[in-house]
Amino acid sequence: MTTHFTVIATYTATSDTADVVATLLPLLAEASRKEDGNISYTVARDLEDLTRFTIAERYVDAAAFQAHRDSEHFQRIGVGTIIPLLADRVVFAYAGTGEL
Repeated sequence: MTTHFTVIATYTATSDTADVVATLLPLLAEASRKEDGNISYTVARDLEDLTRFTIAERYVDAAAFQAHRDSEHFQRIGVGTIIPLLADRVVFAYAGTGEL
């Protein structure tokens, strides 16, 4: 049985910053997908509330997720640029098993 580490994050921007966040998240996703321990990284924008985004990330383990959080691109794009534009941010982490 394969194990993995899954993270689901909900980012809520303000009405003034939502379109900027929408342009930055794909840049973060593209860089994150290149990380050694990343299995997948997807971003979706809510169809009814355009200020809300859901990010689904899967890593080989918790250490790979921590490496993601420590990465230059996450610190620069995520922490330095996107997070200050948000009204709210909720992150849940899960251990998973099963086929990838």
